[in-house]
Amino acid sequence: PGFGRQQESEGVMALDYKEVGRVIRGALDLGRLKIQPNGIFFKSSKSGEIIQINDADVSNLEWMRVARGYEVKVVSNNGSVTKFDGFKESDFQSLKEFFSSHFKKDMKEVELCVKGWNWGDAKFDGALLSFMVDSKPAFEIPLEEVSQAIPGKNEITLEFHQNDDTPVSLVEMRFHIPNVEGSEDPVKEFHKKVIAKADVMQATGDAIVVFPEVPCLTPRGRYGLKAYLKFLHFHGKTFDYKIPYNTITKLLLLPHNDQRNMFFVLALDPPIRQGQTRYNFVILHLPIEEKEFSVTLSLSEDELKEKYEGKLSKVMTGQFYEVFSKVLRVLVGRKVTVPGTYKNSNNQTAITCSHRATSGFLYPLDKGFIFVHKPAVYVKFEDIVCVNFARMSGVAGVSRSFDFDLDLKDGTTMHFSSLMKDDYSRLHEFVLEKNLKIKSKGKSENTAAAYKDESSDSENHDAYLERMKAEGEDKDSEDEDSDFVAPKSGSDEDLEFNSDAKSSSEGEAEGGEEEGEGEKEERPKAKKRKNEGSAPKPPAAKKKKGEAKKKDPDAPKKPLTAYMVWLQENRAAIKDKYPGISLIDIAKKAGEMWKEVADKSPWHQKAKELKAKYDKAMAEYKASGGAANTTPSHKPKPSASSKSPKKAQSKQQQQPSSSRKSTESLKYKSAEFVKSDEDASASENEEDEKKASPAPTTKGKASLKAHVTRSKRGAKGGGDEEQLVSLPSEGSESDASESSGSGEEDTN
Repeated sequence: PGFGRQQESEGVMALDYKEVGRVIRGALDLGRLKIQPNGIFFKSSKSGEIIQINDADVSNLEWMRVARGYEVKVVSNNGSVTKFDGFKESDFQSLKEFFSSHFKKDMKEVELCVKGWNWGDAKFDGALLSFMVDSKPAFEIPLEEVSQAIPGKNEITLEFHQNDDTPVSLVEMRFHIPNVEGSEDPVKEFHKKVIAKADVMQATGDAIVVFPEVPCLTPRGRYGLKAYLKFLHFHGKTFDYKIPYNTITKLLLLPHNDQRNMFFVLALDPPIRQGQTRYNFVILHLPIEEKEFSVTLSLSEDELKEKYEGKLSKVMTGQFYEVFSKVLRVLVGRKVTVPGTYKNSNNQTAITCSHRATSGFLYPLDKGFIFVHKPAVYVKFEDIVCVNFARMSGVAGVSRSFDFDLDLKDGTTMHFSSLMKDDYSRLHEFVLEKNLKIKSKGKSENTAAAYKDESSDSENHDAYLERMKAEGEDKDSEDEDSDFVAPKSGSDEDLEFNSDAKSSSEGEAEGGEEEGEGEKEERPKAKKRKNEGSAPKPPAAKKKKGEAKKKDPDAPKKPLTAYMVWLQENRAAIKDKYPGISLIDIAKKAGEMWKEVADKSPWHQKAKELKAKYDKAMAEYKASGGAANTTPSHKPKPSASSKSPKKAQSKQQQQPSSSRKSTESLKYKSAEFVKSDEDASASENEEDEKKASPAPTTKGKASLKAHVTRSKRGAKGGGDEEQLVSLPSEGSESDASESSGSGEEDTN
């Protein structure tokens, strides 16, 4: 679709072909061909290079059938040949009529010889060598694709430039040239005609300028640079490279973030290669020095004026990167691209990030993005379908960086990670200025919580900013003080001691239940029982210095200060002025703006009115008895001397329960007190009934405590004595006093 489609622009007809390619060294460079009355225009889809041939420069037009379709050959007045391939047979008539009516040229139909003979005549027509068989061309060789011509006795060998885009390339071709009596050497004459039009890179004569020991990042090393008329020679210790000026498609001068170095980038098509490695970009690392660099060109004043139109001078002085970029700009004939209007938060033109696990710098330019230095990547805006801002979690779920993705038209995605959060707002504004579509994917796969994207197809939707707002709201809700809820079950003593802390008796009970699990588990349990036998301590995490009062939802809220009143009125304006700003940055920016406010009296007056309303509401609240409802939710641990009788009584009621547990565990452990299941259950029922009786007096409780203390001493004394310790099954005063008076009987 699109072949031979005629377009009428401002009343002028034009032919537009979207799937036609230009033949370059055996490869087809696809693009868009547009033929207008004033000339032929071709734009490459790969490099974006535009080829223009004016109608007055066209000397000849030919139509011929090739391997895959049909081809149009355009011969210019200067002898250069340009071929466009990919036409259909039906396009011949429309092209012929268009060229005849507007270019006043007749497009000839050329028939190739397909006999397959390898002998014939060599015909030189400008920069084109045709091998003729029966007065028909069998094949044609553009001499500009010849890299070397080696003459022999009766033959000559032609070597060709290689194109990395072709799976199969023509490397060399040999011609046998017989001698003819009474004529000059035909081999020498053939070689002379080839060299006159061939693109042979020979370092003949002196170099125009020499730059010694230039540090190079890609390919890595230090190279001496020599600039000749047609190519740039890189001379290193191990490798040499010759780069023709016509293969340099772009020159870029990029400042480093350290403000002490500059990157000079040469984009190449085709790339230079070393073995299996191809270098599409040559990146030079040029330092910024205090001393000026001076170089003398080996050209006369007349040559500088006539050939370079006075753009170069005999002696050039300045910073090294300035002199180098100016010389290359004139010799190559291309402009030097520098960063555009983008500036990050530190007033720098580069964004520090990572690509393919390698850190580098991303430069937003006027027409694309470029990443340096390894691997160097250049992406044009016209090749981008949309850009994606993705989040990446940091420590404890706090996002300190984000990812930046470029979805291209060919289906690939360029992923740049670890961009600092401070660069987000500036980069977001830059993307909007360039009219690039934003489509956020949400958080990255490694993010802790998934985020649901809303309206991701909208161009103006900023999902990253929405997530920042949601995270800020979650953080504000978490920061609110939660009311302490006292436990419903248990006594006041539960607030003093950890509920997980166990007495020595409970530790012994656990140890007795796990006796049969082996010695490996019994030793750690014994150590645990020793630790559990010590006095219980309150947990450090729950310790509070003061009393936390329970909040009353009916109590009036505290009034806002003058600053907070001002912030409520201006928060929306700050967000509109700085889109994508985070909550922390809003607070910083608001503080700076508040300091600059000259007259703060309106907000101070509003704060006074709010304070008066609060005082009035608080007075009414206290008068209604609301303040008496707020009771402390946590009590500090009282000392032993200041315990109230009520607390002692509650503690006394709890002690029989712990003594019953201790009795049960000791009966189970001691061989003398082992009973059957029925007897044990009967004794437990009896003890429960007895424990339900009124609690013993304070004296009985003190004696019971002393008895338990001696039991702990017995447990520390040895293993057998611990098994014989028992507590009285009845909580009477007499039994407790007898036990406290006979320490020897307990140990026996």
